[in-house]
Amino acid sequence: MTLPRKRYRIIGLMSGTSLDGLDIALCEFEKDDKWSFGILFAETQKYSDQWVSRLQLADQLSGQGLMQLDADLGKHFGEAVNNFLKKHDLKPNRIDAIASHGQTIFHQPTNSFTTQIGSGAHLSAVTGIKTICDFRSKDVALGGQGAPLVPIGDELLFGMYDYCINFGGIANISFRENDTRKSFDIGFANMASNYLVETLGKPYDENGTIAQGGSFDQSLFEQLNALEYFHKDPPKSLGKEYFDQVFSFTLKNNPLPTQDQLHTFGKHLAFQVAKHLKSGSCLSTGGGSYNQFWLDEIRSSSSVEIIVPEPIIIDFKEALIFAFLGVLRLEECTNTLHSVTGAIKDSIGGCIYT
Repeated sequence: MTLPRKRYRIIGLMSGTSLDGLDIALCEFEKDDKWSFGILFAETQKYSDQWVSRLQLADQLSGQGLMQLDADLGKHFGEAVNNFLKKHDLKPNRIDAIASHGQTIFHQPTNSFTTQIGSGAHLSAVTGIKTICDFRSKDVALGGQGAPLVPIGDELLFGMYDYCINFGGIANISFRENDTRKSFDIGFANMASNYLVETLGKPYDENGTIAQGGSFDQSLFEQLNALEYFHKDPPKSLGKEYFDQVFSFTLKNNPLPTQDQLHTFGKHLAFQVAKHLKSGSCLSTGGGSYNQFWLDEIRSSSSVEIIVPEPIIIDFKEALIFAFLGVLRLEECTNTLHSVTGAIKDSIGGCIYT
């Protein structure tokens, strides 16, 4: 019997709720006693204003309109990968697969569905490279949240840290408890900050400077912390629906100046993060790791050492881990943990287009 190959070159694609752009990372994985990795090349291809608008309005489309967007985005992803390969003088036949998260449009696990667009069939057709996508649906079908998916990568690639937190549009945490990997979405991060700062004509709050200069409001702080989600036990996950229908409503109906809302929101986020940190070390990644105000607030509220790695890990850890989920799919190994999603069992998620 031929042993499965233990070295892979995979392109990971990640497009998050903040719509900052498409993260592309060419990653190499090798397994001896345990998995090791390297990020060979990585970049973020920003979305045009037209693409941002189309994706922001995707949940309002007709069925036919959404299917058209799914196909168009798959082609766009494929063209982005081709440009990436050309830029770095890489040959498609030297890449084992593309592993694509897609763009989440609907996430309603309680209704037994989740939707990530960016057609894997079109992506594969445009690039000529085997493509793995739709990592969440199998878990949802098994009664899980379909999220978070990153914890298996935290376990096998970043297990030297007691906690891993990613500050993307949504902040999520992963850790071991009683020899079991646990993980869940803590709360909104860049999605809320960007929503607020856009009213000031800026795309984001660089380094958390605007929030730092604001004033704290106890009433808003208590309103945010009182929201139902923060009192639910894991497994639990967040989506754009909850932000649009609940969280943003709380901000929109508050009369405070935007800067004070940003400051108070940052205190809220730090409070929600710190209450889950007990001791040891915590790896911080995602765009929010550059928000010095958030990190200072978390450090002042917890004794856990917050470790911010090199920029390539901050920016591309999720693309790296989706590439790794693709490796596990090719190896037919578990890549989704029921201990974090609440599904009836572990599973192997991902559809393959060759």
